[in-house]
Amino acid sequence: MSTAELKEAREIFIECLKSRGLRYTTQREAILETFLSSVKHLTVEDLYNIVRQRHVDIGYATVHRNMKFLVECSIADEIKIGNDKARFEKHFGQDHHDHLICLKCGVFIEVHDSTIEMLQNKLAADNEFIPQRHKLEIYGICRQCR
Repeated sequence: MSTAELKEAREIFIECLKSRGLRYTTQREAILETFLSSVKHLTVEDLYNIVRQRHVDIGYATVHRNMKFLVECSIADEIKIGNDKARFEKHFGQDHHDHLICLKCGVFIEVHDSTIEMLQNKLAADNEFIPQRHKLEIYGICRQCR
């Protein structure tokens, strides 16, 4: 994520906080910056362990609450698969993509296919439907687990 995108995401987060009467704290800043600098789909526990390396006073509940808040502010997306822990990925500054998910190791592979996107748009238009968002998840076995 570029410096300009990080700055814009921070401004959006601060405005979301202000609209709810909340402050932008150093803990929230650490959570935001750590999350946005990650290239993986993180669980709250993953993020907590990373943030805690630099901020030993941060609590798990603080990370959890703030990740939920980042979703509300459209900075993060929550991905919940079956009974597994929710994972979070960047929403802000990302192009739309879908996921291939390995049922053995749990790896998430991000994919984008313009043909699928055009088909989805056509299906919506044919049914006089205005899509707001969508997600496509394909479950299977990855190359490493076969």
